[in-house]
Amino acid sequence: MSSTRPKQAIYEGLAEVAQALGHVHRLELLEHLAQGARTVEELSARTGLTFANTSRHLQILRRARLVETERRGKHILYSLASDAEVVTLIRALGLVGERNLAEIDRIKADYFHARDALEPISRQELLLRLQDSLAAVLDVRPEDEFAMGHIPGALNIPLGELERRLGELPANREIVAYCRGPYCVLSFEAVAALRARGYLVRRLEDGFPEWRAAGLPVEAAA
Repeated sequence: MSSTRPKQAIYEGLAEVAQALGHVHRLELLEHLAQGARTVEELSARTGLTFANTSRHLQILRRARLVETERRGKHILYSLASDAEVVTLIRALGLVGERNLAEIDRIKADYFHARDALEPISRQELLLRLQDSLAAVLDVRPEDEFAMGHIPGALNIPLGELERRLGELPANREIVAYCRGPYCVLSFEAVAALRARGYLVRRLEDGFPEWRAAGLPVEAAA
C-alpha cells in the first residue's frame, strides 16, 4: 500500500492543475497572459469580466502555479509561470478536445474553416520562407501585444485597421497572418478579408505564444 502513496500524491497535484484549467474564463485568461504580463485591471477589460471575478480566477491559476505575480511600482503583474510548458499544455488540451468532442469539430467547420479552408503554414515552413525573403508576416493583434513580443520582421496591423492600411501590405509576396493562438479569430478574419481583395495570404498554424514556446526567434519593442 505504501508504494502507491507517492503516485497518488502526484496524481492529486496533477488533478489540481487540471481543475484550474477546467473553466472557460481561466483558459481565456491564460490565452491573454500568453501574449505578455498583465494587471488584473487590464485582464478584466480584455475579457469583459468584473475585477473581482478576474481576480478570483487568477488566484485559482496561481495556486496551481500556472501563473505568477510580480510587483512593479503600485501594480501587480500576472504572467505565465514556465511560459513554454503552460502554452504546450493548453495546446495539448486543444488537440485532445478536437479529437474527442464533436462540438469543437462543428465550430471549427462552421466558423474557422468557412473563413480559411486552406492548410495553414507550419512554423518551420514560415521560418524557411522568412530566411529566403519569400513571405511577409502580418501580426493582427493589438499594438500593445505586438510590442511585448512578435515574430521578427512582422508588420503589425490590428484587424480593425486592416481595411484602411491595405497600402502597407506587399502586393507581390505571400502574406502569412497570425494572432494569439490556434483559436484566435483575428487571423481567420484577416485571411478571409485579404483573400476577398485578391491578396495571396496564408495563416500560421497557431500563434505567437506557440512560436515563442518553440524557441524560435522573437522581437520586442525597445
